[in-house]
Amino acid sequence: MKRALVNGAGGFIGGHLVKKLKKEGYWVRGVDINQHQFSTSEADEFLLLDLREEENCKKALSVDHGTFDEVYQLAADMGGLGFIHSAETQIMHNNILINTHMTHNAATFGVPRYFFSSSVCVYRDMQPGEPEMHEFEAIPAKPNNEYGWEKLYSELMAIAYSKKSDMKVRIARFQNCYGPEGEWHGGREKAPAAICRKIAEANDGGEIEVWGDGSAIRSYTYVADMIEGIYLLMHSDLEGPVNIGCPQYVSVNELVETVCEIAGKNVHTKSIDGPVGVHSRNFSNARIYSIGWKAKYSLKDGIAETYPWIKAQVEKNSAAGRK
Repeated sequence: MKRALVNGAGGFIGGHLVKKLKKEGYWVRGVDINQHQFSTSEADEFLLLDLREEENCKKALSVDHGTFDEVYQLAADMGGLGFIHSAETQIMHNNILINTHMTHNAATFGVPRYFFSSSVCVYRDMQPGEPEMHEFEAIPAKPNNEYGWEKLYSELMAIAYSKKSDMKVRIARFQNCYGPEGEWHGGREKAPAAICRKIAEANDGGEIEVWGDGSAIRSYTYVADMIEGIYLLMHSDLEGPVNIGCPQYVSVNELVETVCEIAGKNVHTKSIDGPVGVHSRNFSNARIYSIGWKAKYSLKDGIAETYPWIKAQVEKNSAAGRK
């Protein structure tokens, strides 16, 4: 039986990854600073550890009779645009510590395969209609936020350790991931969850607030597709960063329209000041396509799975507030 360590197992993508690995027959240890807030972890063992501390990274990696076959490093201090643009020092400080200690010790422990979750935030601002950007074009670097700079540095560090050890490193640059059991309120939620929550809370014919004019263009990747991409990439021969994302690009306004369609509501938007991020993103998925991955969920398909879950959370939260 293969053994896998999932750092960030209490988080959204990490929690879903644990489930995938268990289905594939792994013995899994999950590690996070918090338990998963929406479900009980399916990991065989779950350790509450602050991975900013090097000794805790060593504890996470320590296992009887050898080492882990695979380590998935998804632990990070992160969130949606609001959080990324208000917690720059916190993000850079915490994530660099986590990645420095975990990457170094995974190589020292002799881990054969190491996965690092990066982000398309490493890329520069793009304009709508620009040609697809490939992974190598992230350098010369010009990320539009500190989260992107932290991810880019951590990528390079992982690659450097792979050159100095026998550890095979796989790096995925995630596009916006969404789905059930993710952050949906509190400031760390991403756009699909935030829009789902606002529309669930709104009356039919009501109004919701949207940062900016709604023209910013993004790709949103459903969590099941992302998990499959992670698993295929980890077991592939692809070295260096790999983009993973749904090729369907939509504006924030189109995202709102899609959620409204699934919710069966007619909701108007009001533009307000707030962090919008880059104007557009358009990335090549050729590398991940080369190993047989393709997104199976359209935005409408994914929202159809996500909106009912978030609506249920809104109703549960509202009922608790009335007690």
